[in-house]
Amino acid sequence: MSAKPKTLLIVDDDEGMRDTLTAILKRDYRVLRASSGEAAIPILNREDVDLMLLDVRLPGISGFELLRIVKENYGLIEVIMISAINEVETAVQAMKHGAYHYIAKDFDYDGLRSLVRNASERQDLNRQVMTLSAQVADQTEREFVVGPSKATRDILDLVQKVAKLSATVLILGESGTGKELLARLVHREAGDPEAPFIAVNLAAIPRELVESTLFGHERGAFTGAVRQQLGKFELASGGTLFLDEIGDLQLDLQAKLLRAIQEGEIERVGGTKPIKTEFRLIAATNVDLEKAVKDGRFREDLYYRINVIPIKLPPLRERIDDLPALARFFLRRYTAKFRKNIQGISDSALKLLAKYWWPGNIRELENLIERLVAMSDKEWITDEDLPFEFHFAQIDAGAPSSGSLLQEATNTFERNFILRALERSHWNVTATARYLGIPLSTLKFKMDRLEIREIAKRLRGA
Repeated sequence: MSAKPKTLLIVDDDEGMRDTLTAILKRDYRVLRASSGEAAIPILNREDVDLMLLDVRLPGISGFELLRIVKENYGLIEVIMISAINEVETAVQAMKHGAYHYIAKDFDYDGLRSLVRNASERQDLNRQVMTLSAQVADQTEREFVVGPSKATRDILDLVQKVAKLSATVLILGESGTGKELLARLVHREAGDPEAPFIAVNLAAIPRELVESTLFGHERGAFTGAVRQQLGKFELASGGTLFLDEIGDLQLDLQAKLLRAIQEGEIERVGGTKPIKTEFRLIAATNVDLEKAVKDGRFREDLYYRINVIPIKLPPLRERIDDLPALARFFLRRYTAKFRKNIQGISDSALKLLAKYWWPGNIRELENLIERLVAMSDKEWITDEDLPFEFHFAQIDAGAPSSGSLLQEATNTFERNFILRALERSHWNVTATARYLGIPLSTLKFKMDRLEIREIAKRLRGA
């Protein structure tokens, strides 16, 4: 993305000085001019100003007063104060009030260019700090693990084809399937390691703060807005903006998002001027957007605008061949984190994990491995370390041996629940019946029907 020239505002009541400064700087900057503080304020409200050359002595609003206004309302603008005389006290006052530097009007042309360039670089650095602080996720620990399944390999092939394009990507998939990690992979494959990746989980932001979070706000835009704040759109400029759970975005903000995508500009809350921003959009959702469009919960024009390159991320149960690679990846991560000496996961444990339904997908697998590593003092994670539900999980897509799949699922839940109650009561059947609030005869009948006695005996002796 080609960088546009920064906007520099010259505020000086001397027309000749304005002409001189413009001639020196117009090659490298978009130069705006004002003859007074009063004339500068509408420009600041209307234009996205980056730098200012501000005369100390102005008619009406003084240079110092305008500097105060700028720093309170437009904190990212770097201001260089200029004066007809070189006074140390004036320079000190300027710096105390937030000016980047102070220069007398008998300046050297090359020195002025260098000073303005340094102010511009400091502004870039300040923006980078804000962007980095917004990238709260540790990318070194967040990686899209590529397993051997055909589904994952097909996704990787598609990512490599589209990563360097600027087209919008829409990632579809259940919660916990790794949509953000896939978005980060698309961003990395684009090939610019310096470009920002800004992730926003729209479902995690309070409804009343979504607009300010995305678009930023001006000082005084609402109660508590004590200073100007850049939004995620501006922070993502030159890089990637990832909007997770876009299906949860309220309708009024969907219209603003559509405009931002189409026009390449946004407007801060409480602002009056459009701000250009250029980014690559990746959106993700676990919502059926086509149905949401039919139900009137999602704008049709926005749906077609973001559904340029759709990538369907299947649930873990549909790419179960990836599970061993994922489990071993998480094992390495948490073994290092907890400083354990765990060598691996046994084949018997992996076979049990492969039979589980994984309603929470990869996130559930990661949480399980983290818990197992934290609790283990052994060199290997085995099937004996897995919770009850993994020993009796039934996810066979074919017809069960007896009864319906729903009945099998119900039996599995009831079996696991009774086993947990037995363990809690130290395998005392009478105490378990009392805990469950059912007659002892009913519990014994269920234990026989669900074949719990042999399972309990084996687990108690393990």
